[in-house]
Amino acid sequence: MENVVVIRYGEIALKGLNKRYFEDKLVSQIHNAISDLGKLRVYKAHSRIYVDIDNHNVNDITERVKKVFGIVSLSVAKRFEVDMDKIREVALQELKDRMEENSNIKTFKVESKRADKRFPLKSLEISRDVGGYLLENTDNISVDVHNPDIVINVEVRDKAFVFSNKIKGFGGLPLGTNGKALLLLSGGIDSPVAGWLVGKRGVEIEAIHFHSYPFTSDRAKEKVLDLAKILSIYCGKFKLYSINLLPIQKEINEKCPEQEMTILSRRFMMQIAEKVGVENNCDALITGESIGQVASQTVKSLYVTNASVDMPVFRPLIAMDKVDIMALAEKIGTYETSILPFEDCCTVFLPKHPVTQPKLDRIMKSEDALDVERLIDEAIENMEVEKITLED
Repeated sequence: MENVVVIRYGEIALKGLNKRYFEDKLVSQIHNAISDLGKLRVYKAHSRIYVDIDNHNVNDITERVKKVFGIVSLSVAKRFEVDMDKIREVALQELKDRMEENSNIKTFKVESKRADKRFPLKSLEISRDVGGYLLENTDNISVDVHNPDIVINVEVRDKAFVFSNKIKGFGGLPLGTNGKALLLLSGGIDSPVAGWLVGKRGVEIEAIHFHSYPFTSDRAKEKVLDLAKILSIYCGKFKLYSINLLPIQKEINEKCPEQEMTILSRRFMMQIAEKVGVENNCDALITGESIGQVASQTVKSLYVTNASVDMPVFRPLIAMDKVDIMALAEKIGTYETSILPFEDCCTVFLPKHPVTQPKLDRIMKSEDALDVERLIDEAIENMEVEKITLED
């Protein structure tokens, strides 16, 4: 009998002739997530993916694997040759082990799946047989098919599998199956969540961060690096491009109307990001914007911002409430870092009354006072690049 992690996926099953490609990508991503834990065999069979545990730490493996995009759920199972007597025995031990761990378990249910149709008992018959055996051999427990304290799962495939835990994954699609995009990563709550959501759809990410050093501090930069490292848990290794926006902000402050500082700065960020993205084979930009959240995120402001670039801009948070974004940030582990009180470049030269309903022709006229191409090129020439990985 062997211990094995059974991994289930969702959307991949609907990919038809491309299913194998997505499965192979998922196997590769799982292997990458646990490669430093030792030699672990990761393989696919019968619309499942498996990791042989051997003598490795089960919790270390499941904590890593459940964060791989494309996985709906996983279980730590006992695997053995198909034999009804053995299935009863292993299911009983599974139930007893769980009852020892949790004295509040008073009811159970057996759920079975017969993938191998050569097995003589049907799924419902397996459940009835095993359930009856468990009742006969345990005390102080009863069957509840509607709301049990524990579910004992039995699967009959080329081997038999017994397990009682289902650990939820995040679903989505494996990284690397849907191109690459560049995330505009600030130190706030929203942008890391936006990057995570797009990554969940199989898009590889890289990130670009704008600062205004020395008006913004090294601690503010470290905060962004920490957020990037958290994202790398889910999105793998990526590059972080750091741009000092201060020279551009100074010119805007000298030559343009004060109330347009925010929207003009935003247009520069987008144009710089687009140029960096094109040079690094990115197909789109990602921002954490949500309609109406701040002055630069009104519908008209977003229109004016969009007009500065040709590359598609993904805004996965566009219609989300702040409380929902915060809840997701907590779920993925970025919230506590995001709320650390360090300044970002948007607070520099912040106008008292920023324009909220900008007109594109008026903003472009203001930009005529600036040498836009020179400012963008100089910002990129002084760009810093760091490779982000959790182990840093």
